[in-house]
Amino acid sequence: MRIVSLLPAATEILYAVGAGDSVVGVTHECDFPAEAAKKPALIRPRVDASALPAEVDRQVRELVGRRENIYALDAELLLRLEPDLIVTQDLCHVCALSPDDLAATLARFPAGRQPRVISFTPRNLTEIWEGIRQIAEAADRESEGRALSEWLALEVSTVQHAVAESASRPRVLCLEWFDPPYVAGHWVPEMVRLAGGVDILGHEGAPSFCIPWQDAISARPDIVLLMSCGYDLERNINVWRSTSLPPRWSEVPAVKNDRVYAMDANAYFSRPGPRLSEGVALLAALLHPTRVGMDLVGQGGASVRRIVSESSSPQAKGAG
Repeated sequence: MRIVSLLPAATEILYAVGAGDSVVGVTHECDFPAEAAKKPALIRPRVDASALPAEVDRQVRELVGRRENIYALDAELLLRLEPDLIVTQDLCHVCALSPDDLAATLARFPAGRQPRVISFTPRNLTEIWEGIRQIAEAADRESEGRALSEWLALEVSTVQHAVAESASRPRVLCLEWFDPPYVAGHWVPEMVRLAGGVDILGHEGAPSFCIPWQDAISARPDIVLLMSCGYDLERNINVWRSTSLPPRWSEVPAVKNDRVYAMDANAYFSRPGPRLSEGVALLAALLHPTRVGMDLVGQGGASVRRIVSESSSPQAKGAG
């Protein structure tokens, strides 16, 4: 079997179920596990991903306004790779290539050699676990996919039970982008709920959306989580430091109490893959540290840092 993954989460899933050796092509963002980055990349962005958030947002809006694709597919490479299976998505066209962009290239495959295409489009954790089973089955790893999805669901359930009796439910603001500000959507508000918190602006199963800063201030979150989509921990810290915040931001309870945290969004929140279970544990450890210890978080414990504002200049410190 020859598999092309056009989604970083799908690449991670394929490796997790033992199908990594069958992966012959990936995207420019497929960086986990490390060996995935060595595979040929079929996708390149048409925006400058290294730019500051406001500029990235401007470029994306400009391309969308012209009805142009945000990502370019190397059609010739895809044809040469001759995949049996392609895994793509149709959830967020800003995050990855959509199935529609494949149509012209798929039509160029010889008759009888058209690859099977799976669209992985989950909106909540249940659909993610089900998608893992479907991708594994398509990759001839059915039993491995079933075992992985069941284990991930059990891990999340363990965390949920650990915080179920907690009297407090901290009010959480999850920022998926900073300039302009977006609140996280889809599975992230669900993760906050399972971890014993209340996502005060996000909606479970619904896309992220832009808000005015005043809405974030008026919501008075107890905890603010900085989880820009597509960014790791250090990138989140750096772009937050460059963000111009409104004067009243200092009035937010989370800011007053030093409960603003930068996260490795790529690893534990943005991508609908296996590490979301660790993301739930990480959230619970921040919201209810007396009930969930970092031993349940695994490697994710090193992927969060508290941001303390000193003299109007945010500084990064340990999460404790």
